[in-house]
Amino acid sequence: MSDEAPEQDAKTEDPSQKKLEDAHKKGDVAKSQEVVTWFMLLGSAVIFAMMGPGAAAALADSLKVIIMNADRFELGGAGFGAFFNNLALAMIGTVLLPLVVLSTCAVLANLIQHRPLFSAEPITPKLSKISPLAGAKRLFSTESLVNFGKGLFKIGVVGAVVIMVVWPERDRLDTMMTADPQTILADFQEIGIKIFMAVLAIVTVIAFADYLYVRQKWWKKLMMTVQETRDEYKQMEGDPHIKGKLRQLRQERARKRMMAAVPDATVVITNPTHFAVALKYDKAMRAPRCVAKGADAVAFRIRELAKEHDVPIVENPPLARALFASVDVDETIPNEHFKAVAEVIGFVMRLKQGAGWKAN
Repeated sequence: MSDEAPEQDAKTEDPSQKKLEDAHKKGDVAKSQEVVTWFMLLGSAVIFAMMGPGAAAALADSLKVIIMNADRFELGGAGFGAFFNNLALAMIGTVLLPLVVLSTCAVLANLIQHRPLFSAEPITPKLSKISPLAGAKRLFSTESLVNFGKGLFKIGVVGAVVIMVVWPERDRLDTMMTADPQTILADFQEIGIKIFMAVLAIVTVIAFADYLYVRQKWWKKLMMTVQETRDEYKQMEGDPHIKGKLRQLRQERARKRMMAAVPDATVVITNPTHFAVALKYDKAMRAPRCVAKGADAVAFRIRELAKEHDVPIVENPPLARALFASVDVDETIPNEHFKAVAEVIGFVMRLKQGAGWKAN
């Protein structure tokens, strides 16, 4: 028995679709921050390579006006204020496009890892988030140590790559201070692009490995025990025992209603022992209707009720078998049995109108 308990508690089953959907609604998804970092680096590289020179030139032109005409501005004059307003608009225009690019990269970094997500669960205030004890546990947890190790590894590797890229350019960097500004910008852009490309290459490997690690850990956390799988199935499909009990109760209630209709039947047609079908007919009906039917024990109970309430019982094995197989309770009899049933009901009516009727 002790060997079975751990096996029951072991998470050996893949998470169900329902559990995955519930986790997604709560904001619990597989998300690697290194993938986000990779996309932000890519966006920064694009900005640096394609927009950097133009933005720098635009700002340089605006600032030249200040430097060349510094002695002409009146600090309190209207022209001075208008100039700085135009300069602020130029700076905002220069910064706006990079912000759009970086924002787009941030959104793509999340969409590539999981479906669109709108959940307030991660930012909902919780006492555990402000508890010193819980905070200490998170700080010294295995996950924190792993993240700390990943951070040190990433800093070391990226730093080594940057040194490998910059070291061959050390002589070139020494002469930058005395070079022409245009040359400095061109050299700085060239070296910067090399650094971005080298860092992107190494971060690509780190991001891919980290995403696999994060997803595997997330998947393992959501895995289910056999009992959890059974409980979820019961919640979704309904407990088979409860469904069986409800079905049994419905059948018993239907049987009671059926038996309550036997005393008002016009005739009961029997096999004579295996089947019994109770029919009701009056002039307002289009055709006779089955009010009760049964086999064996139920048929015996129908016959007993018919005797107790003086309902005529007619033995007609072929008709009883045919009606039992072809008509359900509260349904009118099929057309093909009209003639045979009409003969039986007509016979019963004649007996009742004659010397009287007493069920045997």
